[in-house]
Amino acid sequence: MNKEVKNKLDEILLSHNNDPTLVIAIMQDIQKEYHYLPQDCLTYISKALNLPEAKIYGVATFYENFSLDAKGKYIIKVCDGTACHVRKSVPVLEEFRKILNVSEEKPTTDDMLFTVETVSCLGACGLAPACTVNDEVHPAMTPEKAAELIKELKEEARK
Repeated sequence: MNKEVKNKLDEILLSHNNDPTLVIAIMQDIQKEYHYLPQDCLTYISKALNLPEAKIYGVATFYENFSLDAKGKYIIKVCDGTACHVRKSVPVLEEFRKILNVSEEKPTTDDMLFTVETVSCLGACGLAPACTVNDEVHPAMTPEKAAELIKELKEEARK
């Protein structure tokens, strides 16, 4: 682990007073920083909080929101809840996957720029079909809007 990562983890731990009862909040901050929970980070906080590594991994695998797999810079979540599904979220998902050459089994692009996931509900049923990009809601999606969104994000990434 490099010094920069160690310093970031120490900063996160300190912001939570190195309190092992706040392990979920600590892990949320780590995931916010890295878009997933890197193994070496979990090992580090296990030692720092004096918690067994198995306990840390138990938390990481119990909560669906945590990921042990590396994700892209832009995390696209396509809602497939009832409201979005009946308003045709599946063609939107298919368009994202086609453009980015990803699948359910391989959700992240090789350049680590995009990850495409489905979620059961975004809580934006009135905006269906909806998706989020890094938690920013994009309402009334269509395959055409999905293509335009990817184009905009690629341009943004080049800057």
